[in-house]
Amino acid sequence: MRRHVSKIGAAFCVFAGLAAGPAFATEGGASLYVPGLRGPLSGLVPPPGFYFQNDFYSYSGSLPGSRRLQLGGAVLSDVKVEARIDFVTPTWVTPLEILGGNLGFAVTLPFGVPRISAGALVAAPRLGRVFAFSQRDATFNIGDPIVTSFIGWHSGNFHWTTGVAVNIPAGAYQEGQLSNVALNRWIGDLYGAVTYLNTTTGLEISAAGGFEINGTNNATDYNSGNAIHADLSISQYLSKDFSIGVQVGHYQQVSGDSGSGASLGPFKGRTTAIGGTIGYNFEVGGVPISTRLKVLREVGVENRPRGTIGLFTVAFPLGGQAAPAAPRPTIVKH
Repeated sequence: MRRHVSKIGAAFCVFAGLAAGPAFATEGGASLYVPGLRGPLSGLVPPPGFYFQNDFYSYSGSLPGSRRLQLGGAVLSDVKVEARIDFVTPTWVTPLEILGGNLGFAVTLPFGVPRISAGALVAAPRLGRVFAFSQRDATFNIGDPIVTSFIGWHSGNFHWTTGVAVNIPAGAYQEGQLSNVALNRWIGDLYGAVTYLNTTTGLEISAAGGFEINGTNNATDYNSGNAIHADLSISQYLSKDFSIGVQVGHYQQVSGDSGSGASLGPFKGRTTAIGGTIGYNFEVGGVPISTRLKVLREVGVENRPRGTIGLFTVAFPLGGQAAPAAPRPTIVKH
């Protein structure tokens, strides 16, 4: 699952490298990225300071009965997935500048319950089984930590950032189980994003793209293929605190899976998701709080389940600092 990393809010924007939940491609499909992960304001980095962000991720999807999926060393068919995962992310935007941009760091820790069910377990040599019916697994566990470093720049209505997120295989991975938040492999994600925000009209356009480099899960001898991903969002602020918009995300493997554990061969997964988003900002005790809801439906899916993605994010500055000076639309009507 994941992330990982995202930005949110009009009053301020917190960057985080998020782990993704079970967005199927690679081994079981879990990766640092889910479609729509980087949406509105994805190119905007807040001013120096400490921030906190919490993302609640929900996924519901299925794979038709005749198609097969490999997960946890097992080959499954008639797969259904229900995941409820939380991502906690503290972020530090330092006062240091590199080439005129602010340097920042974030650490994300995911935890939750992926619910995996299969009409048939076709083969699971590591579990000592060849064929079985009605396999189910739902276990609360802690995922791999994700460390992110990024640099952000600003120029008028334009804001852009670039960075790298690394998934560290140090979570509570359960060998031989279907339900895992931890991916149990090294993953690197190189990305960039740009945001155009017109503070007079309230129009905001953001685009992001990246390249994901996957390592090997030593517990299953499964080497996941590399992938590219991209997001585009267009939002309109109806007031300085409320926005609504549409967004689309795309994920596609560019190299096939490999290794002795890849029983289904070097197949490649891809998906496109389309949906909408709303954002609302408010204050509690003088502290600015940003919230955003995203809902996307996967279409054009290949070699993975098709489902619905939901993300609800809450972000705010820490340490009693003043509200950041990120631009807020004034919404001048002509």
